[in-house]
Amino acid sequence: MRLTNYTDYSLRVLIYLASQEPAKLSNIKEIAEAYGISKNHLMKVTHELGKMGVIDTVRGRNGGIRLALPPEEINIGAIIRKTEDDFQIVECFNGEGGACILSPVCGLKHLLKNALSAYLDVLDQYTLADIVHNPLKYRSILNSAINQSST
Repeated sequence: MRLTNYTDYSLRVLIYLASQEPAKLSNIKEIAEAYGISKNHLMKVTHELGKMGVIDTVRGRNGGIRLALPPEEINIGAIIRKTEDDFQIVECFNGEGGACILSPVCGLKHLLKNALSAYLDVLDQYTLADIVHNPLKYRSILNSAINQSST
């Protein structure tokens, strides 16, 4: 199973925000600089995270983004389910059954469904707080990356 860049960036934004002081507003520019990724991609990601209710977006000159929930309440499995658009590991996972002639009797699709279910079950056991267990270390690394990109 491979996550899309969209999901990867969503998780990175959440990790960034979880590493900051809770009341601090961050901005897309600094997050993009920290990770060396496109601001345009991050704008789409943060818009969706805001619609999901996991981040607050504050518009205006002094605006920015921050977590809307404590990191302990942001479930990684739920985020991945909402940001991934395709869990069809093989063609027979789609509603039509695909073109494979073995589809009606195939044991592989059941094995892969079980594997996908186990994968998501593991992710469901973790929150953002489990990932960012030491925010100060994360903040130090991210701030260093921002400073390097500015020079």
